[in-house]
Amino acid sequence: MLKFLALDRFTILLFVMVILASIAPVSGEAAFIFGKVTTVAIAILFFLHGAKLSREAVIEGLLHWKMHGLVFAFTFALFPILGLLAKPLLLPMLGQELYWGFLFMCFLPSTVQSSIAFTSVAQGNVAAAVCSASFSNLIGMFITPILVAFFILGQSQHGFDPTQSIIQISLLLLLPFILGQVLRPWVFPLMQKTPKIVKVFDQGSILMVVYGAFSSAVVAGLWQVVSLKTLLLLIVACSVLLTVVMVLTLWVPKLLGFNTADQRAIFFCGSKKTLASGVPMAQILFIGQPLGMIVLPIMIFHQIQLMVCGIIANAWAKQKD
Repeated sequence: MLKFLALDRFTILLFVMVILASIAPVSGEAAFIFGKVTTVAIAILFFLHGAKLSREAVIEGLLHWKMHGLVFAFTFALFPILGLLAKPLLLPMLGQELYWGFLFMCFLPSTVQSSIAFTSVAQGNVAAAVCSASFSNLIGMFITPILVAFFILGQSQHGFDPTQSIIQISLLLLLPFILGQVLRPWVFPLMQKTPKIVKVFDQGSILMVVYGAFSSAVVAGLWQVVSLKTLLLLIVACSVLLTVVMVLTLWVPKLLGFNTADQRAIFFCGSKKTLASGVPMAQILFIGQPLGMIVLPIMIFHQIQLMVCGIIANAWAKQKD
């Protein structure tokens, strides 16, 4: 119950940020300063993620390469294929910017913390989930910009080169993560004394980015462009996508002969998309684009996946194999 309440509080705070940005958006010089502070918070977050991940978990998880390969296929092949196939239907309904956001969401890596947490609750293979989710985020720093360049920005910005974006994303997310791993012997003991620090930076940095992104979008006239009907259509599209992926991530591992613990880890790692890495990536990749509309699909998808995965994880936790 406490886990659900925590998720609900974060969901409520996300909507509070959207409302606050709609009423009192940050703009001008204040927005510039706020953006710099947000960037620092995100870098600290990934430093803490690097310090939190144990070497033992990495080694144990890496040995399970078949599982990681399947999660990789779901994350960076199945999702993008479904997003591209949905273009004839979604583009007329949502418009170009929201469809770009929907497709960008399909290109993102898996979540880290929630994938591991739900796998643990469902009595799945936690060590493999730690490695698979972390590997997905690390490789996503390179794959996501390439997919965006080829299928989105390549159509609108002639000659767009993803190399610079990959460098920026690596400096913002990957470098702090590596530093966290290097300094883990000194940092992790301090983190154990203050266990809530990662959660504070995790949720706090996302809330800051969402507020900043939606402030910019509101100033640019977001709510004059996105109607209630369009918003409902986007919710339906995200729900259908999640349903299709969850059905496949549930049955394919079973058909391939993975044991129950691995099936549950694959299900939670392969069916989810990250908001924590997605929004910072969007800030770098979509400079000059309506960022609020780009991140709106992943915000909605994120809430739906948390609620559905929470229900499924608790149901599996009550089963006795």
